[in-house]
Amino acid sequence: MRLKSVLRLCPQPARLACQDSISYDLEGSLHLSYPDYRNCYRSNTAAISRLGINSHGISQSQQGASTLVLALFVVAILVTAVVGLLFGHKLGYQRGYYSMQTEAKQAVITSKEATQELKDLRLSSKIATNEAATAKQELEISLANLKELRENQQELTVENKQVAQLNEIYAEIISEQGGMPLQILGAKIEPLPENAFEYGFDIGMLASDGKAKRLKPTLTLLNDDDFVEVPLEPASYTIEGITRIRGRFMMPSGFKPLQVKLSLRAGGQEVEQLYDWKLGDKVDNMPLSLLDLPEVDESPIEP
Repeated sequence: MRLKSVLRLCPQPARLACQDSISYDLEGSLHLSYPDYRNCYRSNTAAISRLGINSHGISQSQQGASTLVLALFVVAILVTAVVGLLFGHKLGYQRGYYSMQTEAKQAVITSKEATQELKDLRLSSKIATNEAATAKQELEISLANLKELRENQQELTVENKQVAQLNEIYAEIISEQGGMPLQILGAKIEPLPENAFEYGFDIGMLASDGKAKRLKPTLTLLNDDDFVEVPLEPASYTIEGITRIRGRFMMPSGFKPLQVKLSLRAGGQEVEQLYDWKLGDKVDNMPLSLLDLPEVDESPIEP
């Protein structure tokens, strides 16, 4: 009965329990033989060995699975990083490429605008240079003309002084000889636009006393039935040698003169002179309006 008890305890995985049981049985009874004890020991050793092998295999399987998961995680991180780097590189390259294209186009446009502005500046510079050269030439011409005019003016001033001096001498001589009687030296009447006319008379007189006298002229237009007196401005003049009477008048509507009468009174002398209206014949190159006319000509009238 004790042997059966030992055989049931031998298949247990715990070595110490079997040994304790054997020791207890050995201590309680010395009836267990040596072969039985050796078989029990071998069974326990085999069980322990199988248990160790299985534990070591399970541990190795768990370590392999952990290493595989770690490797897969590292590979996933590496793949994600590589994909991110590739995507970022492509995106950055595209942005940089488009930015470079935009900058290149803008640079080309700016270069064209700068080139055009440079051309415009060169053209403006040439125009300004030409204008400056022209202005310089015109200034030189103007200065030369001004110099010539000053010289001519000085010559005319000298000549006028000489003529005035000579006239004074002639006037003194004529006055000493009884003076020059009142007379008409020249006369003209010319048509103007808008039924207007311009008159001019050169009157000469030198009193025996050599003093200036008051001259009262009267201009009258005559036809067969009527006459019109032309108002003169001014109405009187001072005469001491030669006096020029100049002015303009409007012809009355419907009046057609046949003659012109000029009456003069000065220094107790009276003179009348009749002229045919042919003095009012049309002239060439007459302006279209009175506004286009120059001032009254003060030049001496040619007889």
